[in-house]
Amino acid sequence: MKKLILITGGQRSGKSRYAEQLALSLSDEPVYVATAHVWDDEFRERVRRHQERRGSQWTNIEEERQLSRHDLSGRVAVIDCITLWCTNFFFNAEKPDDEQPSVDEALECLKSEFDLFTAQDATFIFVTNEIGSGGVSPNALQRRFTDLQGWMNQYVASRADEVILMVSGIPVKIK
Repeated sequence: MKKLILITGGQRSGKSRYAEQLALSLSDEPVYVATAHVWDDEFRERVRRHQERRGSQWTNIEEERQLSRHDLSGRVAVIDCITLWCTNFFFNAEKPDDEQPSVDEALECLKSEFDLFTAQDATFIFVTNEIGSGGVSPNALQRRFTDLQGWMNQYVASRADEVILMVSGIPVKIK
């Protein structure tokens, strides 16, 4: 049963909806793992709309960092999304700016947690953003995060059985 699928693309490309449809085609009772930290009211409303769209057949788990705490053996799970999950390792709201992890430290923590989590016998459908497809940001912090995100996407893609790129709502099989 173990399988790893990565769905990537730009904002509003249809990634989450495609991942949810795929999960429902594989299971009557899929799991949705939300990695988002809710920062403000607008984002809270976005989360509410996503939850409403999914319906009652889904098991919802909210986990910002330690995905491996959850036993998903034998289940089909959508993990939405790697970008927000990376943010939670890149920026720790409980620490001052001078104690934030380096990109290398954050990446190693992410890889380790990813490996622990995906060691389970489950079907994992990861959603992520291709944030590095645009121009280079003039902001050093944004460039560092884009590096982290890109390297983590590469890590996950290298381990994935399938990689799907969403373009304007159309899935394009990459791997």
